[in-house]
Amino acid sequence: ISGCQGLRKERIESAGHRPPNPAFWWVDGMGAEVKWSFEELGGGVCGLQPGDRMMLVLPRLPEWWLVSVACMRTGAVMIPGVSQLTEKDLKYRLQASRAKSIITSDSLAPRVDAISADCPSLQTKLLVSDSSRPGWMNFRELLREASTEHDCVRTKAQDPLAIYFTSGTTGAPKMVEHSQASYGLGFVASGRQWVALTESDIFWNTTDTAWVKAAWTLFSAWPNGSCIFVHELPRVDAKVILKTLSRLPITTLCCVPTLFRLLVQEDLTRYQFQSLRHCLTGGEALNPDVREKWKSQTGLELHEGYGQSETVVICANPKGTKIKSGSMGKASPPYDVQIVDDEGNILPPGAEGNVAVRVRPDRPFCFFNCYLDNPEKTAASEQGDFYITGDRARMDKDGYFWFMGRNDDVINSASYRIGPVEVESALAEHPAVLESAVVSSPDPIRGEVVKAFIVLSPAYSSHDPEELTRELQEHVKRVTAPYKYPRKVAFVSELPKTVSGKIQRSKLRSQEWKK
Repeated sequence: ISGCQGLRKERIESAGHRPPNPAFWWVDGMGAEVKWSFEELGGGVCGLQPGDRMMLVLPRLPEWWLVSVACMRTGAVMIPGVSQLTEKDLKYRLQASRAKSIITSDSLAPRVDAISADCPSLQTKLLVSDSSRPGWMNFRELLREASTEHDCVRTKAQDPLAIYFTSGTTGAPKMVEHSQASYGLGFVASGRQWVALTESDIFWNTTDTAWVKAAWTLFSAWPNGSCIFVHELPRVDAKVILKTLSRLPITTLCCVPTLFRLLVQEDLTRYQFQSLRHCLTGGEALNPDVREKWKSQTGLELHEGYGQSETVVICANPKGTKIKSGSMGKASPPYDVQIVDDEGNILPPGAEGNVAVRVRPDRPFCFFNCYLDNPEKTAASEQGDFYITGDRARMDKDGYFWFMGRNDDVINSASYRIGPVEVESALAEHPAVLESAVVSSPDPIRGEVVKAFIVLSPAYSSHDPEELTRELQEHVKRVTAPYKYPRKVAFVSELPKTVSGKIQRSKLRSQEWKK
């Protein structure tokens, strides 16, 4: 399905009916620029076979989008990952997914080499670089030599398209599998309605390539003939974003609320956004104050949307509809979204409960296939006729949904989902830590951050707290992805526990948020 959607765009271009913009436009902020048409995006595909799994771990480089298209056209399954993955993270993901190949950049290649011997499924290593590395194939050289002639595989609706690793409250990250239909077709409607894209639009989503929002952008924009704009943004810089919006004809912008919080701290009256007409946000709850500041200084509304790794857009505030400040909006077609109790019974308007999507008698086509190799987790995600998102909210009498919080302990910091067990496990490897509990803690910029409550081993009880805090933070950065490190640390004599000895994170989290 999705792999051949681009063929229609290519034929339109070949017939001389080109859209006004390129399909893809990339800049690095230092003068380099790449522009590709739909026809150019449909070029070489580097020997991938249907069903092959490829880990795709690249920063915002043009090759990420090119390889994504290649995977779709050949029926291969892409597995995006963040560039901050450690050796331990890479090893787990490569072993769990049984990926046959990985494509990455110079910075991550040494980490892959360090663990590749422990990953028997890994057969091919592709490097996106202008230099060579022993044991690696240079992707850019292969691309220059590749034939532009190939057959686009005619995939079926339920054939796998992508696998995303998503953090949970217990154990290692789970694999969410999406199909050619769930992503390939699932975002066409939201691309037209919530994102409001046309062939004349240039869409900039500042998200990292590892997150599902990068795929959301791809499948929202290209089926609607829109141009995807990408700035390399090696680090988040509010001034760079604002200057880019002023200088280039970007019409549609999507950022996480954390980034909009940074943008509204700047003097927005100094910038003129000549082309910008539509702004979107999602990934975490939007503070009404941020929305009001953005609107008052730019004249542009912020249209919030809500979804998960397992879904497409569940709720949204489409352009042209009434927005209630603080609300996630209404249910997004084709989903039937309800607030239900723990048994799956629908609750009346105004009652707080679980955000749920109806999956019986008919499962929506734009829905994940399963948690791969984990039927227990897949089964546990459903209750009665509904898929339970794990989020709590209420719905008012007009059908607007109001987010209340997570059912579980997952920490959502600047749209990065962080499982507490991952951080606790990293801390446990340090001799100073007897035991720990990790929870979310409020933060004015990131919404929430990781906070670790730590019981020290007796040998470390007299150490300087500030020095030990820094040491533990650096330790976590080395052991797991750096964005997971605890930005706040508290040393305590004991942790709250149940009668059976289980740590009660909920008490610690409640204590943090009541402050």
